[in-house]
Amino acid sequence: MAFFGKISKGLFKTRSTLAKGVTGVMGRGKLTEETLENLEELLIASDICYEVASEIIDKIRKECLGTFLSNEKLFDYLENFSREYLIEAPVISHTAKPHVIFVLGVNGVGKTTSIAKIANYYKNKGEKVLLAAGDTFRAGAIEQLDIWAKRIGVEIVKHQEKSDAAAVIYDAYAAAKARGYDVMIADTAGRLHTKDNLMEELRKMIRVIKKHGDELPHETLLVIDGNTGQNSIPQTIAFNELHPIDGIVVTKLDGTAKGGSLISTNHEIKIPIRWVGVGEGMNDLIPFSKEEYVKGMFGDGEIDIPLEQQEIKEEFKGLQI
Repeated sequence: MAFFGKISKGLFKTRSTLAKGVTGVMGRGKLTEETLENLEELLIASDICYEVASEIIDKIRKECLGTFLSNEKLFDYLENFSREYLIEAPVISHTAKPHVIFVLGVNGVGKTTSIAKIANYYKNKGEKVLLAAGDTFRAGAIEQLDIWAKRIGVEIVKHQEKSDAAAVIYDAYAAAKARGYDVMIADTAGRLHTKDNLMEELRKMIRVIKKHGDELPHETLLVIDGNTGQNSIPQTIAFNELHPIDGIVVTKLDGTAKGGSLISTNHEIKIPIRWVGVGEGMNDLIPFSKEEYVKGMFGDGEIDIPLEQQEIKEEFKGLQI
């Protein structure tokens, strides 16, 4: 399935909820202040933060207040105005070998599974990938990553449970460098940003990997659960203060109606979305594109308009802008 097909499918719940709401508030008359207030509430319900939702509505107000506006045209405006708040993730070239990726996140967000899917993505591109089982804290974490490594056909460096996580990372990098790996992806223990002991462990892991080079890690990714929406922003800020986050991985986007939170996250913390999870399959964690996201969020022919709304559309066909 093409990327747009995947992102469109992943945003189905958000888009459908938004479309149903729009159908309910647009009505037969001209665009009024009351309609705009209702539209603003719909945007906020999709987890677009108040500031952004208000600014988008202000722009629609200036363009369209007092005119007849079709659903399709409204979604065109939403798509165009929302695009301004998204950051396009820069292309990262793996010039250094191995390219080291640290993956962080709290428990339960799908971090280990995301690591496996990212590893599989690079393996399918022909790159030689090594996993580092740096989560020595959670029971079963090493075994889980080991199972994924075998399933996708990549190597793994692991120590015993409860061993020093920093030592695992150090050994993994030495192995990756000596054996000519292209990419090394390091798992880390899931931790709340409020747990000082685990955050200190993460600081130690970063200090240790930097013994191999000040530029390490080359890339640090934070995994967040799409169902959490804007509530993930405080933890993202906390992790970013500990160590700069280069990109965000949003999992479970297909299971939430809060797809607008990606816009809020980009606007609030200015960290690009790097990957989005749009399904359970191995190939359902995909690189993020803001162009495909806004099309998947707001339509491009993907919105199903009920029959009664289609009749209204025909009635005002000559009046629509």
